[in-house]
Formats: sequence, structure tokens, C-alpha cells
Amino acid sequence: MSVYNAYMALSGALDADVRRDERLSMRTTFHIGGPAALYATVHSYPALRRVIERLGAEDVPWVVLGRGSNILAADAGYRGCVIRLGREFSKVSFGKDGTVSAGAGATLSRLVTETLAHSLSGLEFCVGIPGTVGGAVSMDAGTRHEWIGPLVSDLVTYKPGEGLRRYQGSEVEWGYRWTSLPGDEIILEANLALRPGDKTQIGEEMDRRLSRRRTRQPLGSPSCGSVFRNPGDRSAGRLIEECGLKGYRVGGAVVSTQHANFVVNDGGATAADVIAVIRHVHDEVAARFGVELTPEVKCLGFEE
Repeated sequence: MSVYNAYMALSGALDADVRRDERLSMRTTFHIGGPAALYATVHSYPALRRVIERLGAEDVPWVVLGRGSNILAADAGYRGCVIRLGREFSKVSFGKDGTVSAGAGATLSRLVTETLAHSLSGLEFCVGIPGTVGGAVSMDAGTRHEWIGPLVSDLVTYKPGEGLRRYQGSEVEWGYRWTSLPGDEIILEANLALRPGDKTQIGEEMDRRLSRRRTRQPLGSPSCGSVFRNPGDRSAGRLIEECGLKGYRVGGAVVSTQHANFVVNDGGATAADVIAVIRHVHDEVAARFGVELTPEVKCLGFEE
């Protein structure tokens, strides 16, 4: 593996900005994580393809990262290249009859805001959810009862070494925080089928949902969102709370007193602190209820 050779080959690349030793604490909503050996922002499909081909030639591992809203990066960082989808992948456009085309790099908050401006209903449940469109589609983001997947009419991915692929939404299995999309393909764009509505009513519903989130979730504190998936019809947060774990702390990592399924960075938390909290919570819930909670947060850099 030669990170240096990859960096030199990609420096000054057309439609790509490549940096060395970019701290992941600045690129994740947890504000935790050491440096990525390389950090590449690609602004076009040719740039994405070239970057991945060069990384492959130099045997440098890579991962695509949106806003880092469900990522816990290792304290030691990531020895490979973190790829962010930039300009060409951040566009949002509107067609007829409620169709919306959104690049995977566009933020979900921007998409929600623009659908409101165009008086389109369907994404009200996404208000307040951080991250990008690509991340939301890849994990079928949403609430316990509403997911973004059923709104996807079709999407485009890139499979390294083979090229672009298009899927109809009906070809994809959509589940709770899961899709059947191949894990080795990168989502580039999604087309959503929304419905025309009354702008005032849509805005009021978004305000109601956002107010509810702010009341129930620690949106103002660094976190990765929900740490565990809800086990079936049961609430992970409720199980954790019933174990008396609200406020449980290791270093700067704390189980939120507002919502027990959130671990917040109370200042200076390390990835090791968070892992220790997650393990303790998992073990306590398993011991009391016999339920094995499944983490929803994705870890980056720990395998090295």
C-alpha cells in the first residue's frame, strides 16, 4: 500500500480536491476521530472513477463518507482514503408531477427544505435527520414507521471496475435501516416520487415533527444519532432507560439524559470512551431483558 504514491498521482487532479491527514473529528457529527491518511472530495463522475482506480492501483483502501452522521471514527484515524461526493453529486432538481432528482452528496436537510419550497409532500418525516441523500437511501433512513425507501422511484449507482448501474425502486428491498443494494456500489443519485400538497400544511407538519425531535432528542450535542436499532417492536431507548443507564459515563461519552439511545460527546470524548459505553449498555440490556441490541452506528478505522 502506498498512500504517498496515491497522493502524488491525485494531487491537482481535475475535479478532485485531495488532502493528507484530514482529522475525522472535523468530518463526523460525533466530533471524534483521528486523521484519514487521504481525504478526497470528488466533484464529478470521471473524478470519482479516476480516484478509485488510482487507489486500487496503489492498494489503498477507501470509503465514501457523507456528513458522518452515523459514524464513529477510531482515535487512530483511518489509514485509507475517505471520499466525499462534491459538486456534481450535490444537485437537486424538480420535474413534473412531484418527481425530485437528488444527488447523493446533497444534504437531507436541503432536500427537505426545497421540497417544502416546491409544495411537495412526503418527506416531512425526514425533517431534523442529519446526513446526505446517499447515506439516507443506503440505510433507508427515517422513523420507526416511515422510511425514505418507498419514495425512491429509481436510483443510480457506480460499481468500481464496471461502471454505472440503474435500479428501479421496486427492484430494491427496503427494510428497517437496511436495503438490498450491493455494499460495493456507491449511490450517486436518487429520484423520489413525492406528491403535491398545501405548502402551509406541509410546513406546519415539518415544524411539528422538528419540535418533537428537539424535545425528545439531544440535537444540540455531538452524537451519531441512534446508537442501536430498535429490536422488533420494542424501543431500544426504553430498554436502556429501564436499566437506569441515562447519564452513564465513560470519559467524555455519556448516555443522553434526554434519550437513552443516544450517546453524546460531552467534551473531549474519545472513540474508546464511546465503545466502552456501548459495550456496557449492550451487556446490561442483555443481562436484564435477554435482548441483544444491534448497533446502528458504523465504525471506521477499528479493523486496523
